[in-house]
Amino acid sequence: MKIALGQMNPRIADFGANRNTILDLARQAREAGAEILVTPELAICGYPPMDLLDQPSFLQENLRSLRILQKELPPDLGVLVGLVDKSTEPGGKALQNSAYFLYQGKVLHRQPKTLLPTYDVFDEARYFAPARTWSTFRFKDIQIGVAICEDMWWETERDASVRYEVDPVRNLLDGGAMLLLVPSASPFYAGKSGIRLRLMEHIGRSSGVPVLYVNTVGANDNLIFDGHSLVTDRSGKLVHQSARFAPSLDLVDPFASTPETTLVGGKDQDYEDIAQALRLGISDYLKKSGFSKVHLGLSGGIDSAVVVTLATQALGPDKVTAFLLPSKYSSTGSVTDSELLGQRLGITLKTLPIEPLYQGFEKALAPHFENRPTDLAEENIQARIRGTLLMAYSNKFGSLVLTTGNKSELAVGYCTLYGDMAGSLAVIGDLFKTEVYELARHLNKEREIIPRAIIDKAPSAELRPDQKDQDSLPPYELLDEILAKYILDHKTKPELIADGYDAELVGKILSLVARSEYKRRQAPPVLKVSTRAFGTGRRIPIARAFSELTWL
Repeated sequence: MKIALGQMNPRIADFGANRNTILDLARQAREAGAEILVTPELAICGYPPMDLLDQPSFLQENLRSLRILQKELPPDLGVLVGLVDKSTEPGGKALQNSAYFLYQGKVLHRQPKTLLPTYDVFDEARYFAPARTWSTFRFKDIQIGVAICEDMWWETERDASVRYEVDPVRNLLDGGAMLLLVPSASPFYAGKSGIRLRLMEHIGRSSGVPVLYVNTVGANDNLIFDGHSLVTDRSGKLVHQSARFAPSLDLVDPFASTPETTLVGGKDQDYEDIAQALRLGISDYLKKSGFSKVHLGLSGGIDSAVVVTLATQALGPDKVTAFLLPSKYSSTGSVTDSELLGQRLGITLKTLPIEPLYQGFEKALAPHFENRPTDLAEENIQARIRGTLLMAYSNKFGSLVLTTGNKSELAVGYCTLYGDMAGSLAVIGDLFKTEVYELARHLNKEREIIPRAIIDKAPSAELRPDQKDQDSLPPYELLDEILAKYILDHKTKPELIADGYDAELVGKILSLVARSEYKRRQAPPVLKVSTRAFGTGRRIPIARAFSELTWL
């Protein structure tokens, strides 16, 4: 049986475009000889629709699209489509996340999603009622079960607060499923493909049933979907993997004797995936929001160098403008390194010195700052002048500002509200500083794009004479180790000290993280590429006790 994997990039609430994409995929699949087409989770409306689900018209458009597809899909092709549906369960939420199997103009099968994730970036139980019953259906002598995304993830480790009582896959297998179709909208993070594959391998080895996992591709706000749909055969062997970070239509026969394929992994692949994910995150954020151009401040440092390189690769040099915003503290190398990078990328470079504006601020504030030493207030004024200039250009020319702060800075508050945090999208806000350096080296793998001098220089905000990041922070290698264990691994202060880290240093870092929550709450969306990104995936109260932090 030839089955087509329709890896598509839906736009949330663009029902007409999503419907046309499904129809195009169906026609191509039928012409290629497919008997079934599988599309991703909520392909009709896009994922995640969030509070659009509160609008009655949103549900109506889902159902209207379903009926149109019933009439217009090739009648001799079975098509699995995902949509928001009315709940058939008594009580509870009024909606369900459902998959419909359409054939010959009829609904042959309906399966709602059972496991509704509420950890990390997910909040599906807020909107949907879970399925209480599971059934398989027969199509051309094959008994088929449908497990929507999380329904396949029952056995994997997840957030400690999550414990599911039901195993939908087991119930489908008990119901006689000879084939599992898994429509999914699974957000990317580095290394996630390996986790998906291990789940599928286990199902195949323990049941003798092939699994077709079809993932969405594209980016919606801070979430990036990598596609990379997978197929395992009856023994759990990987026999197909679709493109990473690009739409595709692939035909597979999961019952045929097919050579095993290997999932490429490792550090180099992780950084290639991260680079592709961030480029897709930039391009889709603009396209789906109705913009076409970006700009940013280019400081001569590693962070802005990586962001401008990714943006240029994602959009093309004609869509990217970089501003050099030197002050009296900017080194000559910062300017010349930025100019060299801009020339290599072929982007537009503009220079706006901030010193005259800064002097104006100094004069205006002099009566109020009298007899007080120069400190962080004056440093932040420089950052806010730069933010104001970049936002003014955005207003005038309809270009979006990309921020250049990294995860280490966001974690400890080494960033300025309304200054370097001003913008529309935080491209590398989910990469620790050490990871930014690794990504820069990866981007330079084929040829030197980012000048070596930018990678080699000591990090500095250049807001006072001879300033270095390490004047205020521990070395990034040490800082990032502690931050990763605290933010990603949920280690407490006593556990970090038991791991051998200095107690005073741990206390200082955790205090900085806690006290900077109000800043992160005002940051632009952070493109998610790790297991726990700042934003919707990490919801911490701003007003809370954090004086002792012994319980953290």
